[in-house]
Amino acid sequence: MTAITKSFPGVRALDGVDLEVRAGEVHCLLGQNGAGKSTLIKVLAGVHRPDGGTVTWAGEPVSLRSPSDAVRRGIATIYQELDLVEHLSVAENVFLGHEPTRAGFVVRPRVAREASARLLRRLGHPEIDPARPVGALSAAQRQIVSMARALSHDVRLIVMDEPSAALDPGEVDNLFRIVGSLTDEGVAVVYISHRLEEIRRIGDRVTVLKDGRAVAGALPARTTPTREIVSLMTGRSVEHAFPPRAARPPEAAPVLTVRGLALAGRFQPLDLDLRPGEIVGLAGLVGSGRSEILETLYGARRPTAGRVLVDGRPLRPGSVPAAVRAGLGLAPEERKAQALLMLESVTRNVSVSTLGRFARGGWLDRRAERAAARAATRELSLRPDDPGTAVRTLSGGNQQKAVLARWLLRGCRVLLLDEPTRGVDIGARAELYAVIRRLADEGLAVLLVSSELPEVLGLADRVLVLREGRVVHTAPAGELDEHRVLDLVLHATDTAAEGSQR
Repeated sequence: MTAITKSFPGVRALDGVDLEVRAGEVHCLLGQNGAGKSTLIKVLAGVHRPDGGTVTWAGEPVSLRSPSDAVRRGIATIYQELDLVEHLSVAENVFLGHEPTRAGFVVRPRVAREASARLLRRLGHPEIDPARPVGALSAAQRQIVSMARALSHDVRLIVMDEPSAALDPGEVDNLFRIVGSLTDEGVAVVYISHRLEEIRRIGDRVTVLKDGRAVAGALPARTTPTREIVSLMTGRSVEHAFPPRAARPPEAAPVLTVRGLALAGRFQPLDLDLRPGEIVGLAGLVGSGRSEILETLYGARRPTAGRVLVDGRPLRPGSVPAAVRAGLGLAPEERKAQALLMLESVTRNVSVSTLGRFARGGWLDRRAERAAARAATRELSLRPDDPGTAVRTLSGGNQQKAVLARWLLRGCRVLLLDEPTRGVDIGARAELYAVIRRLADEGLAVLLVSSELPEVLGLADRVLVLREGRVVHTAPAGELDEHRVLDLVLHATDTAAEGSQR
């Protein structure tokens, strides 16, 4: 790709970008949200037609007029927001749009299921049933199905946009094994990730985008200093540091008390005391029950045992309205699907849990609603500073701030955060870390789930380590490191449960 330009109304998304990808290499594409990465890969995928520049494929200039045109040439793209059809089976998704045919007729579903099973075995996941509906799969399994769909074509280049975002360490290792086998076969991979440690492990070369321009290209992925990469991405020197922990009285009464809480098949009885101003992290692999604990506390799942108290008062189980009234707020992992009204404004997304406050004689006082939303978003430095902006146009970091602003406006006492920085670039992560720490310092109690151990250890005051739905260790974050936590989640036994969850 040479001198690629692309503009949208009021925005120049790409300004003369060059990208060279070689057969058999992993070329990493880095940049903050809004740097132009998504637009560039959509040009490569045939979704956008560039305003200027040329695309040369296998030595010949080409015009990629549509996604199907790109696929026919051997270019497949796996987007961060997986475009799978939930009510269709795995096999139907894998071959959607190019179903196996014979003499011009679509053949029996059995052929597609058998072909899908071969692809899933190749990807190291023979346990995924090709006949199962995609909607019944976990996030990690859906990622594998999306990869199988890409491999169902005769691909020569695969674009992977944040492929590890929903994967645990073991799944990431399997992903890298797959990528390695593809590149050994001569397939080129464009790999987009905010996790710089992944770039070191898997990448060959790096192109860095900033403000729609390639500020550096063809840098060696394994030897270029992290400080240099971050400086190129942000235009300034940024340390991957977390805000300091504030000293707080240890005897404060718990705002959230959990006793014997359990959900059959998901997590075993859990005891927890969460105090005002405290951040407690839940560390564990995908499937260890972390998200289910948050969802059960929030009332989205009904526990099979145990009780929850807020300020000493029992919380009605399995009721989201009761949890919200008691002062609990949830920022879920899939914020676009589960938390945000993507076609609505920032104002409506922030006020949606507090609309009754703005009712005047049966009418909604939109001016008061907008003023309250503006005050909440300004406190979190949400950009742009216009509550009338459609939330779908915001970066990942600012969308997450809109979710946090909702609970700030609501005045919640306990904030449940599930993967709060998923899909958020390194600069915006630092801002979110500062916001979360400041809210805790102001007295909010925070229960945090993250697949990134540095995030859990850097933000939390105390960490509960989970393995297969059971807490196996509890300790102050300062007494743990990544190696210790990984050893616990991967190798803990019944005798490894230590410490008091309280």
